[in-house]
Amino acid sequence: MSEILSDSWRYCVGTGRLNLALRADYLESLAMMQKDIGFRYVRGHGLLSDDMGVYRQSVVDSKAHVRYSFTYVDQVFDRFLELGIRPFVELGFMPTALASGPETVFWWKGNITPPRDWGEWAALVSAVVRHLVDRYGIEEVRTWPIEVWNEPNLPQFWKNADQKAYFRLYETSARAVKDVDAQLQVGGPSLSPGADEWWEPFAEFVARRDVPVDFVSRHAYASGPAQHVPFGTYQTLASPQSLLDQFAAPRKYLASTALASLPVHITEFNSSYRPDNAIHDTAYQAAYLAPVLVGGADLVDSYSYWTFCDVFEEENVPTSVFHGGFGLLTHRQIPKPAYHLYTFMARMGSQVLARGDDHLVCEDDNGRVTVLAWQPVGGTDAPDAEDRHSVKLSVPMSGPRAFVRRERVNEHDGNAFAAWRELGRPRSPDTKTFDLLRDCARPVASHQSLSIVDGMVALDLVLARHEVTFVEVLPVHTEEHAGLDDRRLLGVSDDRLVARW
Repeated sequence: MSEILSDSWRYCVGTGRLNLALRADYLESLAMMQKDIGFRYVRGHGLLSDDMGVYRQSVVDSKAHVRYSFTYVDQVFDRFLELGIRPFVELGFMPTALASGPETVFWWKGNITPPRDWGEWAALVSAVVRHLVDRYGIEEVRTWPIEVWNEPNLPQFWKNADQKAYFRLYETSARAVKDVDAQLQVGGPSLSPGADEWWEPFAEFVARRDVPVDFVSRHAYASGPAQHVPFGTYQTLASPQSLLDQFAAPRKYLASTALASLPVHITEFNSSYRPDNAIHDTAYQAAYLAPVLVGGADLVDSYSYWTFCDVFEEENVPTSVFHGGFGLLTHRQIPKPAYHLYTFMARMGSQVLARGDDHLVCEDDNGRVTVLAWQPVGGTDAPDAEDRHSVKLSVPMSGPRAFVRRERVNEHDGNAFAAWRELGRPRSPDTKTFDLLRDCARPVASHQSLSIVDGMVALDLVLARHEVTFVEVLPVHTEEHAGLDDRRLLGVSDDRLVARW
């Protein structure tokens, strides 16, 4: 029985803080992404931060009155569902009026302190979840994972990285969720890379106190310390295998615990953890991520790319259309090479025929065969990639001939970042330049007719530097057209009837 291609690579995708989903550019990017790729869930920070306006306090005659407001939450989640994507709910950050301290993270100041009143925090979580159930229905909301906080092992995201306080936050939140409905999904601890020492204490705590846990979550990044330049960052990069090793870590560290059999969600991953590292805009990024997308399904239940678009403001408002943002799309919907990697994956066949270090081959029930191939790259310490990389494959096909179509993305083709540099790096392109950049972002396509020999089609793919390529092979069913003779066309001879690749 053939292996079915997992779609865990598009189970979830990341986003900037949820308030950004009120913007037109954001929604246009999300609609485009859903049309071309079709993610199932979207996860972002800031559901409970002040700019979403959920926890409101009004002081009248020295008495504080609290109201929960869902004006913005409803707009955001309604639009998500209209676009065919569900929220992967993250509980955070702390509303200022409920916070125990002034410490914040990011330009938009998400509060990272524990609640000043744990009972009020539990009531807030319960109110949010009950509202979602009332608005969208219990059967729907039961499909939404609810994650408690973000990277509490880092002092930037949780005051003092206080493990004991986070465990209390997790327990309080998980019980509040389950008090609404026992079948709702809740999990954590949403650890950053380098925090695997948290797994055993977390597993021991929830087991000892019988705290609900339906899934565990972790993040994965492969970059070294930031080397800052004005409005940008450079970093060293480990190999793509390092991301896969991080994917495997939760099951490794939880193997002997009560949490061993739980689903594992990588709720953020990327090459760099910085939103201003130009590696995200390059063809190298696509080649780097290709083996991660293909191999990640063997290790975890989902792995969420961080993020789908550059409408993102952790380090303030971006100063240039290309600025090294996390997104698969720039502002104003210019696809980056990594976006094309995802669209190629979305077009792969449903059944796996072959996998290798530089390729994935699939087929559909109708005989269509698809190939994703890439030039392997290895990070900072690896030798520089060659100018060419050869992938030779033989794929099954019925009939005498096959139609073969290929799309390429590399350092030149399908690469708007390269075109932008050639244009002089305009920070704020005009409308015509945006159109030009989108046009240059299209993968370069070619096609040809190949002979089928003994039920196989030989593919000799020569990839350019840092290329990711998509190939579609279709059986040809020739139809008769009485009187048709292409040799009578001016400029067409017998040896040109078959297009060259």
